[in-house]
Amino acid sequence: MRPPFLSVVVPAFNEEARIARTVSEIMAEIDVLTLEGELIVVDDGSTDGTASIVEHVARADPRVRLVRASHAGKGATVRRGMLEARGEWRFLADADLSMPITELKRFLDAIHSPGADVLVGSREAKGAVRVGEPRSRHFIGRIFNWMVKLLVLRGIDDTQCGFKLFSATAAEALFPLQRLDGFGFDVEVLFLARRAGFSIREVPLTWVYGRESKVSLASGARGFADILAVRWHQLRGAYPPRAAMAARTDARSHEDRASSR
Repeated sequence: MRPPFLSVVVPAFNEEARIARTVSEIMAEIDVLTLEGELIVVDDGSTDGTASIVEHVARADPRVRLVRASHAGKGATVRRGMLEARGEWRFLADADLSMPITELKRFLDAIHSPGADVLVGSREAKGAVRVGEPRSRHFIGRIFNWMVKLLVLRGIDDTQCGFKLFSATAAEALFPLQRLDGFGFDVEVLFLARRAGFSIREVPLTWVYGRESKVSLASGARGFADILAVRWHQLRGAYPPRAAMAARTDARSHEDRASSR
């Protein structure tokens, strides 16, 4: 079976209040853009009705799929979804759709640029718009990004936005190497992408702060610990050598080009 052009992966934990609307809006946008697409909702062991709501929708629309996961964290949930996906391009979207899904077109337009492998939604890039974010939240985010640049990954102004687009080649190379299961997985995956030689571009977007955001001081503290964990894994050789990752990337890209002919 030919893979769809786009897979949208949504990690979800106790999202029964909004998951039906999220699924509806994403599928409506796929239809507006006339894409061959699928939506994968990965339920991270929810204790509410999230999974049953998605199952109900999936019975009516086979393009929607529920993947059940144990409650292991957002990073583990995203990894599972990205590796379950079949799309030529795989879009990660937060369940709260703090980025209006109509912004998806910005990412799809950017894939036509030479060497587009990983496209990162950015609230800091020129042209981005933040709506309703408290100054304290923005300040904490800037401190976090400063630490990311200092310790792990330079050149990316917003690693933590929950909206990112990966080519199938990049997703299948990077996510099997991901070791972090928590909120800091974004930094690790982008670190691995840079290490493997994939191109990374930031895409400016409109982002709307939600008071029901699940980012807390506790999760922020774990994120800081994850930054150190990425560097620790790198120093002790837990990731493949840079040259080996680059060679693997080149080989996979060659195979993908050959199969598309």
